[in-house]
Amino acid sequence: MQKILPFLWFDGNLEQAVDFYVSVFKDARVVSMNPMTATFELMGQRFLGLNGGPQYTFNEAISFLITCETQDEVDYYWGRLTEGGSEQPCGWLKDKFGLSWQVIPIALGELLGDKDRAKSQRALQAMLQMKKLVIADLQAAHAGQRTGEGQ
Repeated sequence: MQKILPFLWFDGNLEQAVDFYVSVFKDARVVSMNPMTATFELMGQRFLGLNGGPQYTFNEAISFLITCETQDEVDYYWGRLTEGGSEQPCGWLKDKFGLSWQVIPIALGELLGDKDRAKSQRALQAMLQMKKLVIADLQAAHAGQRTGEGQ
């Protein structure tokens, strides 16, 4: 049993939110649902949702990080989670329920962690100019090459 469970407060739209998240993540399922609460799993991570009302809303102080191996994976999660939501800088986004996500390629950590400070700084500066992170542009900046269009 998972000892720590993210508890998400929704404003009367819990069922729609759970349906959306389960449709986005390939390894997802609804464990239980009733009018007030739902338990669901996304990629093995269990969540509890509450139909709590408008008293509280999500903000950027809490977000969920999705680590991606490929650009296709970045593009998929970015595209799905921004449907009805909004793009934010540096790989962050808000979904249509106001929940913050970070869609980050694994390559970013390698590029930013390079012992060659000039290379890591170029990658960082490229990232700061992007919304959705583009691996090829991050790698080009790291290598000191001109970057592409970036998003």
